[in-house]
Amino acid sequence: MADVRLSFKEMCAKFDVTPRTLRYYEYIELLSPEKEGRARFYGPREVARLTLILRGRRFGFSLEEIRQWLLIYQQKGTKPQLEHWLMLADRQLADLERQQAELATTIADLRALRATAVAEIARES
Repeated sequence: MADVRLSFKEMCAKFDVTPRTLRYYEYIELLSPEKEGRARFYGPREVARLTLILRGRRFGFSLEEIRQWLLIYQQKGTKPQLEHWLMLADRQLADLERQQAELATTIADLRALRATAVAEIARES
């Protein structure tokens, strides 16, 4: 796998991202593909980084949080990176749980209002 290199187009297809997204991640230095003339090639490191970036985005982390987290690995290694990730994960879990509780309340309120409307229609029939 160390010899695997994906072209720009292959990388977009593999991860189902737009060329604009891939260029932007490169622009903000989340990805550093090899360049040969105007062509870009992505090795295993960049594939792994994009996997982490997209997973982080799915969990609700900002690109800056992801960038800082990836920098920790480069500067300090795995253990500090994992410790930082645990802090981010705990914060995000608390936020998602708060959102989940708010949604549950909103759904219950909407169901109650719907039931009131149904009862009103039945009473008028």
